[in-house]
Formats: sequence, C-alpha cells, structure tokens
Amino acid sequence: MLMHQGIGLERFNEISRARAIHVLFSCCSNVTWSAKLADARPYPDRDALLAKADVELLALSQGDLDRAFEAVAHEQVSDGSVTELARIARGRIARMLGPIEGYPEY
Repeated sequence: MLMHQGIGLERFNEISRARAIHVLFSCCSNVTWSAKLADARPYPDRDALLAKADVELLALSQGDLDRAFEAVAHEQVSDGSVTELARIARGRIARMLGPIEGYPEY
C-alpha cells in the first residue's frame, strides 16, 4: 500500500523534491529513478510522467533492476523483465496520483 495515495498530479508537481523522491521511491524502490523523475517536474499530464518513468527504468543498471524486483516481490510478477517492472511502477504511480478526474468533493 502506498502512503501517498490520491495526491493528484498538480499536488505531486508542487511538493518538495525530497518528498517527491520519497513518494516515487514507494513506486519503484530506486532512488536514482525517483530523483530523475522528481527533477523532471512539472509534468503537463500523467502520460508525460509515465513516459519519463519508462525511459528512466530502461536506463537502470541490471543491479538496480534486480533490487527493484526484490522490493516488489509480493506483487504478481510473471517474469523479471523491465516491461514487468514498468507495469508495476505504472500501477503504483496511478494509485499515487488517484483518479484522473480527481476525487469528488464532500
């Protein structure tokens, strides 16, 4: 479970760098990946964030990928590919951001 569920893209773009890295680390368990995504803010939309997440996953070393997979060992994983890790990270980013239309006002 993510600590920062449903913060939305606008809020994510506005939080401090340190907090953004912390939030992203919960999505992939890699500080380098998290820092690169945090430093690329602001993102104009979710697709831009997800595209950057994929690009930076491809840039990780095999050792970093192995450690990231160890951190998601409880997830349903079919293979140890970057594509599989991207699927997991994308799902966690989506939960971190919350619904595209936002949550209803109460």
